[in-house]
Amino acid sequence: MRGEKIGMVKVSIIVPVYNVEKYIRKCLESLVNQTLEDIEIIVVNDGSTDNSQNIIDEYASKFPHLLKSFIKKNGGLSDARNYGLSYCNGEYIGFVDSDDYIDIKMYEKMYSKAKDENSDIVVCDYNKVYNRKMKLVRAKKYVDKKNMFIDTLAAAWNKIYRREMIMKSGVIFPKGLIYEDTEFFCKLIPYIKVASYVSEPFVYYIQRRGSIANTQGEKNAHIFRILENIINYYKENGLFKEYYSELEYLYIRIMLGSSMERICRIKDKKIRNELLKKTYDLIYKNFPNWKRNLYLNKIKSKRHLYMKSISKNNIYIFARIFNILFLLKENGLYRE
Repeated sequence: MRGEKIGMVKVSIIVPVYNVEKYIRKCLESLVNQTLEDIEIIVVNDGSTDNSQNIIDEYASKFPHLLKSFIKKNGGLSDARNYGLSYCNGEYIGFVDSDDYIDIKMYEKMYSKAKDENSDIVVCDYNKVYNRKMKLVRAKKYVDKKNMFIDTLAAAWNKIYRREMIMKSGVIFPKGLIYEDTEFFCKLIPYIKVASYVSEPFVYYIQRRGSIANTQGEKNAHIFRILENIINYYKENGLFKEYYSELEYLYIRIMLGSSMERICRIKDKKIRNELLKKTYDLIYKNFPNWKRNLYLNKIKSKRHLYMKSISKNNIYIFARIFNILFLLKENGLYRE
């Protein structure tokens, strides 16, 4: 990333774009109408082949003081975000996915909170938007750094980050991998001194079929690389021992939680079973005594009881149960 910039603005907003002509206009409308003055919108077209750039050009022409348009060869979401980071002038940085949209007061309220509390990061709630319904997802105020591993909400787009912190850390998004937000957030944790929270759902997170988050397949295995990258980062920086219990808990929670839930929805049985086996093998390779984890045993919950019940023989049975519950939930026949 580049050095300090002249003419710093309050918030730089990075918007990676790839073939979202149906959604990007609503996204850009929510950005150019932000009530916070002195922002910049950095739109990075990551090699789109549809009409996305024409829409971007339209807004760049109407709002030249706000919107900066960049076009690059396709390299994926992480690559586009990293590219945008190189051009940020903001005191704080935010990320918005181009198929989502946000409340027009989002950055005014987030920036105000950051200034009031001298925050390194500010987090807000968000809404999951389906075709016919909307679901509120609450974040929470982090108590301390270690708490960030336990109650991780890693999504990049419901936060603003102090730019200086990102620059000094050298942390960027992992190119070519999905679950990039998890690696980015977890690597930043040691650098976060003050974390703040605004209890309002500013982001409208669109759930669409075919998006990265809703596509299951061999790429689900990327989570193994992501978690390995995180562990190696803490080892290389002499932080592994200090955060051992938290990293162990993060690892097993993701592997036996969100990752396993996605794996169980893979239709190809061979791929599904291979990834389930790898899940179990990697847990025991990296954290052989994980069932004694401090947080797993200290915090009483049905999820933790399930996790401690996992064995080499029954992991496939649990996966089938997960799949049945998901199908029932998807069809409105089951509620958590």
